Amino acid sequence: MHFTQVIMRPVVSEKSTAMKDENGKVTFIVNPKANKIEIAKAVEALFSVKVEDVNVVRMRPIARRRQGRVVGKTVGYKKAYVTLASGDKIEFFEGV
Repeated sequence: MHFTQVIMRPVVSEKSTAMKDENGKVTFIVNPKANKIEIAKAVEALFSVKVEDVNVVRMRPIARRRQGRVVGKTVGYKKAYVTLASGDKIEFFEGV
């Protein structure tokens, strides 16, 4: 799998921003078929940083209810927490 197909998008939330500032961990939504080695190589190639560790979480689809009935489901996805080497940084909104 090519490294541009591995990482789909970064997760930009309050929790992920705090993790990035405090621990140097960056969160990405990744391709469900990608493994830890492919994710680490893709992050190193795309952002020119050194990756120390990758933790992967598979998020299950959630049933959405309306007045007690199940109307549909959200889409399941795979999320990766990437720990960067000390001194390395990824900035998503540099000029904002």
